[in-house]
Amino acid sequence: MAVVASASTWFYVQLILRPRQIADAAAHGRPRGNLSDLYPRWLGARELLRHGRNPYSAEITREIQQGYYGRTLDPGRADDPQDQQGFAYPAYVVFLLAPTVDLSFDLVQKGFRGLLVGLAVVSVLLWLYVLRWKPSPGTALIFTVLMLGWLPVGQAIKLQQLSLLVAGLLAGCGACLAGGWLLLAGGLLALATIKPQLSWPLVLWLLFWAGSQWRSRRRFVLGFGLVMLLLLGGAQLILPGWLHLFAEAVEQYHRYTHNQSVLAWLFGAIAGRTLEAVSLLFCALCIWRMRREPATSAVFGRAFALVLALTVLIVPMFAPYNQVLLAPAILALLRSESSREPILPAVRFARAVGAVLLVWPWIATLGLSLAYIWLTPGVRERVWPMPFYSNFMVPVFIFALILMDSWENPARGLRDGAAAE
Repeated sequence: MAVVASASTWFYVQLILRPRQIADAAAHGRPRGNLSDLYPRWLGARELLRHGRNPYSAEITREIQQGYYGRTLDPGRADDPQDQQGFAYPAYVVFLLAPTVDLSFDLVQKGFRGLLVGLAVVSVLLWLYVLRWKPSPGTALIFTVLMLGWLPVGQAIKLQQLSLLVAGLLAGCGACLAGGWLLLAGGLLALATIKPQLSWPLVLWLLFWAGSQWRSRRRFVLGFGLVMLLLLGGAQLILPGWLHLFAEAVEQYHRYTHNQSVLAWLFGAIAGRTLEAVSLLFCALCIWRMRREPATSAVFGRAFALVLALTVLIVPMFAPYNQVLLAPAILALLRSESSREPILPAVRFARAVGAVLLVWPWIATLGLSLAYIWLTPGVRERVWPMPFYSNFMVPVFIFALILMDSWENPARGLRDGAAAE
């Protein structure tokens, strides 16, 4: 069943979603080049390292557009994409891409796609280790197959999105913490800051966690600080003043993409920001109680998953591929569900709704795949968005459920410890 579900996702992406996008682009005169999210970063890294050019410049942005879209965007064309595809990453991302700048982009693209597939597989095993869950090999294999056929992962692989690379680095960080490799864990977390919006909540939490037991956890802070110093200092050497250029690029990025958080998209700017603050407050109160938990405990793993779920909810981006960060929270909830401990009916109902929302993309892609030969072009135009119907509600339910689960588990642990004493 897992293989069929995952295969239906890729069937949908290749034979329904992609042809629809191509037809829509042709009808409106929208350009289509390589459409690889890796390309703007790769080209910027190549031009900076090989020719000393500023990757944040308007000139490099136009060259990126020629490769990404196939031509430079024309402000006079109303149907042209709004995303300018500027180099809106920290300059030190070029150090990760440095080994590839002398290769052709076609070769880099193929290699990076394979790397993302490998990271998706390995990250499942790493998250299970962080959560201290040892399912049977068959169950672990099912999780891996479903991960490869999960719509956010499929989109990330198809677009060669660095979000999946960051998720792999964060999974590696968590696994190193759980295994006692604190110095290496700090270094991996520093590398994950190539996408600051996806890593800063976890950075704050882990630095606070390390500070609560400084003597035994200071190596983590040392590893993080050392690698960050090397990244920041190295970027300053090859591109002086890059921080100011990066800040301007991020400001321009939000201006032309009009990105907003999941909550802001669902409930509006004011209500969304209020809910973001409330979510952040409850999350902070929950993880405060976990600050002294060792990284070898399942409670720490749930705290890790909770912070990543909060990240997906509050960062000003709602692209489905960012939901790959929900993977540890989903696994934690599955483990909690398998424990068969008594829970309130309302919580059980919420979990059932969350489960339906989570599996809906597979239900929709399987249905569309089975009905493919009977779908006329007109019907396909109406039904192609079906797998994305639950896109905005999944992060809300996953965060709420993992928050309740994380809140209850430490409390249960404290009660059990008091009873034992």
